[in-house]
Amino acid sequence: MAKVLSIHISPKRGTTKGDVFEVQVLEGWGLEGDAHGGNWHRQVSIFPIEALDKIPPEKKDEVLSDGYTENFTISGLSLSELSPGCILKLGEAEVEILYVGKDELKEHGRPYIISREGRFGIVHKSGRVKVGDSVETRA
Repeated sequence: MAKVLSIHISPKRGTTKGDVFEVQVLEGWGLEGDAHGGNWHRQVSIFPIEALDKIPPEKKDEVLSDGYTENFTISGLSLSELSPGCILKLGEAEVEILYVGKDELKEHGRPYIISREGRFGIVHKSGRVKVGDSVETRA
């Protein structure tokens, strides 16, 4: 079963996100209390833990020891299931994945893998999400 491994928010852009156990996700906005929320196309960031296999061995320690930059860390879904257009049900919330990675690749820390394999999208349905909640996909 796919699930939410961890949740992270930051009240200020450009800073490492802190862990929370539960969060309210707001339709058309993103995570309550997270600086990346807003009326734009990258309201939520999701990192599938399976993408860790894509980190070159010489970068792995650096990526794993850096602070979180994604909102949700999830496990249990293949990377191919998490493509643009996919709708993810995380707990009570629903998020549409619009992008995989970013236009500008980062070379250091956690942003190295997030800029390549992070999933970014918009919230279609508000709801609470807790660590341990199930994650489901639909096209």
